Amino acid sequence: MRVLRDRLFRKLNWGYLHNSNPNFSHTFPFLRNNLGVGGSLEFSPGGSSSWGSLQFHLIPQPPESMDSLLFLCARCIIAQRHLPALPAGLYPILFKVAFLDRKPLVLRDLVVNWPFPVLHFQQLVGHQELLRDHDCNLCVEAIIEAMVAQLRQELEEPGHHSSLRMLDVTGLSDSVCGRTRGGLNIWFRTDLLAKACVEVSKHQRKFPWLRSKQHKGRSRAATAAATPQPPGVDIYADLVVKRRSYGILRDALQAGAAGPLRLKCREFQAKYISASKIMTLLESLDPSCLRRVDLRFNNLGLTGLSEILRNLSRFPELRSLKLRDNNVDVRHPTPESAIGIRCVARQLGMLPKLRELNLGSTHDLQAPLESLELGSCSLVPVDLTFLSQSFHAPALKRLDLSGHDFSQGLLEPLRLLLEETSASLLHLILMGCYMADSHLKALLPTLLRCSRLRFLALCGNPLSMAALKDLLQKTLELPDLHLVVYPYPRDCYNREPSRFGCNFEVVVDEVLLVAATAEISQLLANSGRTDLVWSYNPYGHGALDYFSL
Repeated sequence: MRVLRDRLFRKLNWGYLHNSNPNFSHTFPFLRNNLGVGGSLEFSPGGSSSWGSLQFHLIPQPPESMDSLLFLCARCIIAQRHLPALPAGLYPILFKVAFLDRKPLVLRDLVVNWPFPVLHFQQLVGHQELLRDHDCNLCVEAIIEAMVAQLRQELEEPGHHSSLRMLDVTGLSDSVCGRTRGGLNIWFRTDLLAKACVEVSKHQRKFPWLRSKQHKGRSRAATAAATPQPPGVDIYADLVVKRRSYGILRDALQAGAAGPLRLKCREFQAKYISASKIMTLLESLDPSCLRRVDLRFNNLGLTGLSEILRNLSRFPELRSLKLRDNNVDVRHPTPESAIGIRCVARQLGMLPKLRELNLGSTHDLQAPLESLELGSCSLVPVDLTFLSQSFHAPALKRLDLSGHDFSQGLLEPLRLLLEETSASLLHLILMGCYMADSHLKALLPTLLRCSRLRFLALCGNPLSMAALKDLLQKTLELPDLHLVVYPYPRDCYNREPSRFGCNFEVVVDEVLLVAATAEISQLLANSGRTDLVWSYNPYGHGALDYFSL
C-alpha cells in the first residue's frame, strides 16, 4: 500500500510541493493551469491509515477540459489490475473513473467489493454529457455480471453476505449514450437485466441440492431452517420491451418477484407488441415505483387502450402516459368509436397523479396536466381554443405542438394558449410548423411574456436569418432561457424545400450555414449571456424531459 501511495504522489510531482523546495513557485502554477485549482497541499505520512492523510487547501479555478486532481489520483489507482484493499470513501470516484475510462475488469472488482448498500449509477457517474460517445456496453455487462456472481456466492455460501442491496440504473436514456455503434441503450440494458434475473432465479432453485451435499445426514427441512435466505438485490431500472425480448422480460419479472434479484421498474416502454402481452408485463411490475408508461407505436386501437388503462390505476405514482400512434382516429369518429373515446377519457380521469399526457384528448382528467405532447395530432383552431380555456393551461410546464400548420388559422389560438400558459411554461416545442417570419413576428410579443421559459425549439420552420437575429436579441430579456434550437435559416437554402416530407439538410448550403452559425455565435458573445446556447442541432443537449423540469 505504501508503494502505491508513493507512486501516486510521484505522479503528482509531490516532491516539488514542499514549501522549502525552490521549485515550488514553478510547480504551483502547473497545478493551477492543468488541474483547475490553486492553493496548497499538505501530506502527513503514517497515522491511523497506511495511506497517511492528504489535505487540500484549494482555491477553485474556472474548469476547462483538464482532469481534476482527484481524477488523476483515481487513474493511478485503477491502473493496478488487481486493486489493493481500499478505504470505502474511494469507491465512488474510482467507479466513476473506471466507467469513463472503460475499465470493465476494474468495475467488476469494485462492484464485487462494494462497501455500501446502494449503488446509484447516475449519481456516481455524474453529468450525462460525460457518457456521450462512450462504448458503455462492456462496462454495464461487467457491473451486472459482478452482481450476479455476488448473489450466486451468497446462495452457495450462506455465511457470505455483501453490502450491496440496491442497484439503480435509471435515467440513462438512448438520447445520452445510444448514439455510438456499441453505445448503451435501454433495450440492451433491459435484456441484460432480464437474463441476469432469470439466471439467478435458476441458480436459486439448485440451492437445496447444494446445501444437501454440504450437510449430509441432515433433513431438507432442517437444512432450510438452519439456512436463512439471503436478502437479495433490488434493481431500479427503466425497461423497454420489444417482440423478441418479451419472453425473457416476462420470465424475469415473474421469477424475480420473490427471488434474490428483483426488477423495480421506474419507466416502462413497450414497442410493437400486443395489448395482452403489455398487460401481462404490467401485472408483473411492482406498483410502488412506476412513474411513466410509454405505449406509443403499438397499434392497440381503442379496445386495447381501454383494457390497458383499466389496469393502470394500480400504480399510485404514475405521472406520465404516452399513448400516441395507437390506431385511434379522433378526427373521424364513428358512433361506436365515439363511445370508446369517451371511455378512454374516463379511464384517464381515474389516474389522479397523471401530469404528462401524450394523446390528442384531455377531457375528464381530474388534475391539471403539466406536460402535454400533441405533435401531429391534426388539431383545429377549436381544439387549441378549448385547451386555452381548460384548467390545464395555467399549469402547463411543457408543451409540444410540433407538426401543425400555424400558417393556416392556428396562429391566433396558439397565441391565446401561450397567454394562458405564460406564468408556468418552461419548455415550448414548435418543430415543423410551417412558421414563416411574419408568423414569428406576430407570436413574439406573447412569447416574451413567458418569463420562465427555459427551452425553445423552432427547427424545421422556414425562418430567415433576419428573423432569427431579431428573435435572439429580443429573447435575451428572458432570464431563464438557456437553450434555443433554431431552424436552418432560409438564407442558407440552395433550393426551395418541398412542403411535405422535406429533409432540410439536403437543401442547405454548408458554407452559408457555417457563416450564419458564426454570426449567431458572435451575437451571443456580444450579449454577455454565457449561459445561453443557440444550436441548429436538435440532439445532444441532454434530457429535455418532463421529469427533468
